[in-house]
Amino acid sequence: MSKIFLITYDLKEPGQDYSDLYEAIKGLGDWQHPLESVWMVKVNDFIVAQNIYDTLRPQIDENDLLFIVDITDRNRQGWLSKTVWTWLNKE
Repeated sequence: MSKIFLITYDLKEPGQDYSDLYEAIKGLGDWQHPLESVWMVKVNDFIVAQNIYDTLRPQIDENDLLFIVDITDRNRQGWLSKTVWTWLNKE
């Protein structure tokens, strides 16, 4: 079984190169990028939000914002692509 985390951020410096952040997110596990500043990643059960934060925090500036939340619970709703919903609902 795996967990699904939602990662969202506000990157405050226009023109900054955040490719290291994006690669760090992709390196966490199977991922989706459904909205401009939102990612979802599937990770092993033993991973917690703090582990993800510790991985991503060095990749952003001091004035950037970062929020990570476990969304494994199926109590969710929204208007996203069919691909994202299929990915979310796949065990």
